Amino acid sequence: MISEYLRNFIFPAVVLRLLLAAVSGGAIGYGRSKKNRNAGLRTYMLVSVGAALTMLISLYEYEMLRTQWAWLYGLADVKFDGTRFPAQVINGIGFLAAGTILSVAHQQISGLTTAIGLFAAASLGIAAGAGFYEVIAVSVLCIVIAMEIMHPVEVTFKRRLRMITVNVEFEDIGDMNTITETMTGLGAKIFEIDFERTERSGDKLPAAIIVLKLARGNESHSAMLSSIAELNCVCAVRELIS
Repeated sequence: MISEYLRNFIFPAVVLRLLLAAVSGGAIGYGRSKKNRNAGLRTYMLVSVGAALTMLISLYEYEMLRTQWAWLYGLADVKFDGTRFPAQVINGIGFLAAGTILSVAHQQISGLTTAIGLFAAASLGIAAGAGFYEVIAVSVLCIVIAMEIMHPVEVTFKRRLRMITVNVEFEDIGDMNTITETMTGLGAKIFEIDFERTERSGDKLPAAIIVLKLARGNESHSAMLSSIAELNCVCAVRELIS
């Protein structure tokens, strides 16, 4: 009975939907704030509440066109499509999310998770504004698990793969042969090498992004990194994990 009551377009239901949108967006944004991401608690809350508000405006206009504005609606002879409001939210969030995606050093992309998180927060807001209560709790749980709990699991999984991408800084371009020979000497197969320059202590040192596949039975990422780091010509080495 309570659920059916709150599905009606009444003031208590409107307040509840806005609060649910704020809580849902905040639940996602809290974890992002702890990680000091571009979009944090307030951003996610505002996106979710804004989406819910847009959906509520759509429902409000639909309700008014059926009641107080019915005579004007009949005279205007137009069709009302309430789905256009949430559709524009999805379009608009695309521009906002695109601004969080950045190209960082070493040919890596940052901000994809933040972007899709904003999209998910907007979708939660639309669901809250529509009064789709059952889906909100399940969706928040799934999104939080994917964005927070699964992140260390994903990193651990990638560290156990035989494929590895490393960034190596060295003193001279001629040292590249020594580095590749060390890798192949450990049974690794090199697939790709991209050269770049890295500034360190005012000097621009040659660097390379190397994609390689570790040999079976010698699959330790740390062992490969340690072997490269022990070379006298290598200034720095690190694994790149997207």
